[in-house]
Amino acid sequence: MKLALGSDHTGVQQRKKVAQLLKDRQIDCDEFGPEEGDSSDYPQVAYEVAREVSGGGADLGILICGTGIGMSIAANKVPKIRAAAVHDTYTAKMARMHNHANILCVGSRTSAGDELLRIVETFLDTAPEGGRHERRVCQIMQIEQENRLSGKQAT
Repeated sequence: MKLALGSDHTGVQQRKKVAQLLKDRQIDCDEFGPEEGDSSDYPQVAYEVAREVSGGGADLGILICGTGIGMSIAANKVPKIRAAAVHDTYTAKMARMHNHANILCVGSRTSAGDELLRIVETFLDTAPEGGRHERRVCQIMQIEQENRLSGKQAT
């Protein structure tokens, strides 16, 4: 498994902890985002990670910003991305299991310390579920495809 891991300036310390967790679990990852003390704009980092996942350069992505919300909004603009802003282990599990999320978005200001690492581990350890969930994910992907072909965007 290969991951794309990114953060804005608010999540650099947490990104480094997640990178170490991934290394400990022998999961290869590429890091995106600023170094400690540098400022950054979250949409660009979200785009880089989403592009990696969408293009097949990474199997999954993890994004960290202040709340996870901005990163999820930006990442979801990239085709084939299902980025979920989660706040605890339960929502991380459901994002993977029911929504087949391929990018986890977490908040450095809302899920601090060990809780953030537990959220990441839950996301990584949960497999997408089939059945009715697969059908619904296919419906989401169909909406995306139709909008892309027609040039229309949801408002």
